[in-house]
Amino acid sequence: QVQLVESGGGLVQAGGSLRLSCAASGGTFSSYRMGWFRQTPGKEREFVAAILWSSSSTYYADSVKGRFTISRDNAKNTVYLQMNSLKIEDTAVYYCAARRSFIMSELINDYDYWGQGTQVTVSS
Repeated sequence: QVQLVESGGGLVQAGGSLRLSCAASGGTFSSYRMGWFRQTPGKEREFVAAILWSSSSTYYADSVKGRFTISRDNAKNTVYLQMNSLKIEDTAVYYCAARRSFIMSELINDYDYWGQGTQVTVSS
């Protein structure tokens, strides 16, 4: 059974940085697309970034492009989200997700596995 465990969330001032980690286990991830999503109360979960496990192919939401970087460490089966120049509007619960496909998608329903989420709070 695939399991995804996020960590690294916390409280940070606007303009600061955080790095989220997603430790994956229970599967063979070489053909997976890994993604980060986020959600705030009363809003739908939204796509943030995605990476193909077997290559450096990445994709970002316009709202985070140039500030966030998604990467992976194959040896550790871990995906990272480096978040720089954080803004108050980046405050959300961040979720790691895995899709059993090479094909890029921003759609929540296209992802097969989800972590429990980690809270990121950006203060002024």
